[in-house]
Amino acid sequence: MATTVLLIEDEPNIKEAVSFILERDGCTVHSLADGATALAAVARHTPDVVILDIMLPGQSGLEVLRRLRADPATAGLPVLMLTAKGQARDRAEAEALGVDRFMTKPFSNREVLAAVRELAGP
Repeated sequence: MATTVLLIEDEPNIKEAVSFILERDGCTVHSLADGATALAAVARHTPDVVILDIMLPGQSGLEVLRRLRADPATAGLPVLMLTAKGQARDRAEAEALGVDRFMTKPFSNREVLAAVRELAGP
């Protein structure tokens, strides 16, 4: 059964690149470009993994993560934060909110793929 990934990323080139490497690996990828509709998209697509940027229009990725962790239905959903904001305080805030993995841009395709595989589990 294919891993379903919800990619929440507003940069078109990043969205296209990540979607390509995941789909080539057999994943089903759904994507959106803003944080405001993220929770509705999680409910609609029931992803196995969420890839989330911090800087998003409508609602930040950190706020999306906060809301995912606050809802018992999504509290355990694996989240990979993939962001250009790699400062220590951004990482610390994401970790305090319960992010599963934190990766900065630019990223290695191999690392993203390995992280998604690991987070999706067997």
